[in-house]
Amino acid sequence: MSFIDLRSDTATRPTAAMRAAMAAAEVGDDVLGEDPTIRGLEERIAATLAKEAAVFVPSGTMSNQIGVRLHCQPGDEVILESGCHIYNHEQGGLAQLSGLATRTLDGERGMLRLEQIQNLIRPDNIHYVRTRLVCLENTHNRAGGAVLPYDQLEQLCSWAHERGLATHLDGARLFNAVVASGISADRWAQHFDTVSVCFSKGLGAPVGSALCGTRAAIRTAVRIRKLLGGGMRQAGIIAAGALYALEHHVERLAEDHAHAALLADAVRATEGLSLRHGNVETNIVFFDMAPELGTASEFCGRLRERGVLAMAENLRTIRAVTHLDVSREQIVRACSALGEAASSAASNRPATAVRSAYA
Repeated sequence: MSFIDLRSDTATRPTAAMRAAMAAAEVGDDVLGEDPTIRGLEERIAATLAKEAAVFVPSGTMSNQIGVRLHCQPGDEVILESGCHIYNHEQGGLAQLSGLATRTLDGERGMLRLEQIQNLIRPDNIHYVRTRLVCLENTHNRAGGAVLPYDQLEQLCSWAHERGLATHLDGARLFNAVVASGISADRWAQHFDTVSVCFSKGLGAPVGSALCGTRAAIRTAVRIRKLLGGGMRQAGIIAAGALYALEHHVERLAEDHAHAALLADAVRATEGLSLRHGNVETNIVFFDMAPELGTASEFCGRLRERGVLAMAENLRTIRAVTHLDVSREQIVRACSALGEAASSAASNRPATAVRSAYA
């Protein structure tokens, strides 16, 4: 069976044209600074974000961990939104790798409010950690691919800088925010000292992320990358995929957003399912299940029987993510599978079966 894979936008495979670009890439030893394709990618992404420099790394986790480490010393404190990727999905790297303390706050759809953090900077006292950094994530994965409100983000980052705090953006899906909002990547990035972007999610490259910042910061980042095992040799082969993605796969993210909207409509139309975050802005759809439909894991099993792969987030919540490898026709099929799976799950209920406009 050929599956419609909605588990993550990391499921994308390089297109034929991307593979050709990768096969033709000029390469060299990047640890020695001699890979021309990597240098080209770093220059391109730095210019796109209007930053002085960039460094190519194997993963978004490494990019974030390097970015945070640039701004902090062991024992310093980082302020984060409680649902963010850095805090929840990077294995406590802030503590394991850099010896940092964290203070987390519940945001509204991933966005911290200024009034939440105005009184959180620690006094200059030997009894306290030193508050050094504020991190945000855009788009915000666990908030359903939410685009952070630009005005609030600008206000919060300005406040942080005025008080001597650094700012870091986990922009793994920053280009989804760009396409959804119409706000350019450099306008988003200007409010942050460092920005991490990922090429292997919606952009469709097979490997890699980049960290962007000042030249001085990126020189230090290259040292930290080597320490963490991220120094690669003839990696221009994979950097070529990321370059191709930047040139050809940004504007098409709008298709993924439209497909996610169709999926959200199917959830709304299916009895027993409900959207977790209301409006779907980009390519991530979280939905909750009524208890009578069983567990999320069981529901994912029913979807799999119908050729659709989705991810159980917890007992009652499922995540589905649209991407380059899923066509409109496949999304329509996935919408039908939702209704069929819900009807199947509810077949032993005494009331009438679950109804869906997509069944």
